[in-house]
Order: sequence, then structure tokens, then C-alpha cells
Amino acid sequence: MSLTAHIPSHRKPRQSASKTALRAGVAGGVLSTIAVAGAAGPAQAEPVTQTIEMPTITSGLSTTVAASAQATQQVALDLETQANEDAAAESAAKKAKKAKAEAVRKAEAEKKAEAAAKKKAEAAERASRTSVRTTLSASSGGSGSSASSYSASYSSSNATGSAAAVVAFAKAQVGDAYVPGGTGPNSWDCSGLVQAAFRTVGVDLPRVSQAQSTFGTQVSLNNLQPGDILYWGSAGSAYHVAVYIGGGQFVGAQNSNTGTVQRSLDYDRPTGAVRVL
Repeated sequence: MSLTAHIPSHRKPRQSASKTALRAGVAGGVLSTIAVAGAAGPAQAEPVTQTIEMPTITSGLSTTVAASAQATQQVALDLETQANEDAAAESAAKKAKKAKAEAVRKAEAEKKAEAAAKKKAEAAERASRTSVRTTLSASSGGSGSSASSYSASYSSSNATGSAAAVVAFAKAQVGDAYVPGGTGPNSWDCSGLVQAAFRTVGVDLPRVSQAQSTFGTQVSLNNLQPGDILYWGSAGSAYHVAVYIGGGQFVGAQNSNTGTVQRSLDYDRPTGAVRVL
């Protein structure tokens, strides 16, 4: 047997001519490309610019943004309006509080002034009456018998006719309030009551006590009759009047403390009297 016979070969099989030629062509092309690139030099490649068209979304977005802006503006306006209203309310409340305090202060001042004036008037009235009483006491000589006859004469008559009507009206007003300038029907001052009483019988007296104290005939306090007009102070300048009702009593609108009362002449003796009826 030959030494070389049937010994398998370990060499790779030979490639076919077609594959060899293909590989050669590819390699040649690559080398040619490299060569061309090398020959072209270091020139930089042109940047590639490409415009990408994005989808349009501004239509819906603009509506949403506009609505949001309008809502924000409305909220701002509402807040501003509320702030203005709150400021106005606070200012009005402060003004009202100040006005109330001022009204209370004025009312208190007026009340004090009224009380002071009333006190002063009452003091003046008391002083005048005291002076009148002193004068009457001096003129009577302080005689007890004179005082007794003075009181006895007051109860010597009974009211009749028109005088009775005047007396009845005056007595019917007892308990009514005293109000300066009052002419009824439920509040009086002294001359307003006397005038209204005589008006019931068709006699139109002057309005004020000074004129009433000279209307009619002057009569002595020792000879009084029901329906006579009593006055305090001098005739023509009297500061108070009342109606004598008989029995040593009179009815008069005295002052704001007592109102219209029925009193004995000894309670507050008059200066004089006039007879109208």
C-alpha cells in the first residue's frame, strides 16, 4: 500500500471561482471608496436640515386659555367688588356708631339742661310765692283771727250756672300732665287750663296768665266765689293762674312734677283774683 494513498487531507477545500471573484469585487469597491474619500480631503460634510411639521393644536388651546383668562379676570373683579362693599359697610358702620354716640351725648346734654332749667324755674317760683306770702302776712299783721276769717270766706259759696260748668271742667282735668304751652286735651299749662274751662261757657279769655289776671273785675280774696280766676304775682304780670272751685280749694296746672291738681288755698295762697262770670 502506498504511503499517500487514502490519507484524508486536512486542508480547506478550495473556493469556487465565482465566490472568489465576488469577494474580490467587494473588496475592490471598498478600497476604491476609501481611496476616493481620502482623495477628497478633510472637507466637512454639509449639515442636514429637515423641517418636521407638527400637528396644529392651537385652536382648542386658545379657547381654553381665553376662558381661563376671563374666569380669572371675573374672580379678580368679584374680589375687588367685595372688598369695596366691605370697606363701604365698615365706613357706614363707623359713621352710624359715631352719629349714635353724638345723638346720645346731645340727648344727655339736653336732658341735663332741661332739668337745670326746670330746677331754676321751680326755685324762682318758690321764691316768688314766698315773697307774696310774706307780703300778705305783713299786710294782715300776722293776726290769727284774720287768717281764720280768710279761710272761712273761701267755703262760703257754692257754684251755680256757668260757674258750675267752669268748675266741673277744671275738676275733670285733675291728674292731667303739665306741659309748657299745653292747651289740652290731656296736657295743660296753667293759663291753657283756665282758658279752656271758660271756653266751655262761651267766654274767650286771653291765652297768657298776665292778661288773664286783669280780665274781668278784681275781687277780694275774702270774697271769692266758685269760678273766679286766682292769680299769683301782681295783676298784669302774674306768673300763675288757677280756677277757684269753692270750699277753699282751687284746681290748677301747677308744674311738670305735680301736673294738674286740686289743692287747698293754704297750700299756695294766691295774690289776687278776678271775676269773669
